[in-house]
Amino acid sequence: MLAYVFWHLRRPTVAAPEYEAAHRVFHDTLWATPVPGLLGLRIYRLQQIPWLVPGQGGYEDWHLLEGSAVLDVLNEAAVTRARLAVHDRVAGMAAGGTAGLYGLRMGARTEPSFAYWMSKPAGMKYGAFDESLRPFISRGCCLWSRRMTLGPTSEFCLHAPAAVSLPYEALALKVEQLYSLGVTS
Repeated sequence: MLAYVFWHLRRPTVAAPEYEAAHRVFHDTLWATPVPGLLGLRIYRLQQIPWLVPGQGGYEDWHLLEGSAVLDVLNEAAVTRARLAVHDRVAGMAAGGTAGLYGLRMGARTEPSFAYWMSKPAGMKYGAFDESLRPFISRGCCLWSRRMTLGPTSEFCLHAPAAVSLPYEALALKVEQLYSLGVTS
């Protein structure tokens, strides 16, 4: 499973409920006419997104995909005639954004309460890194790894259903799910 992850901020002049409602209308419209290969959507509110504007909260959209070929289909579908007006409305309310492409590396996708963004320690082999995180996977966490750099995010994201203490330096973000569409596991 792949995930196209999009982080975005609302303009300060737009109230959060108005932005979130427009955002939901866009995703409901996107989901209403199936996009081949789009398995699901998970939308989260974050208290901070340091790689956009340090100290400012925003949103994180996880578009769960069958594979990378779905990116072209999703991009086209987001701005088709039927969706263009709702896309442009929410895009006009946004203050900025960035994205990344991540692959599910270990574990089963979980609904996180925390996201831990980290890099592999310098000099450590990927196999050793994976093994060091295996105990967290056995406790219901899952590890995503970056497949394509589209912005300044970390190489790995550990989704955890509860707070954990990792053996590496990681940016811990509390996530609040606003809504989800599609796959349940």
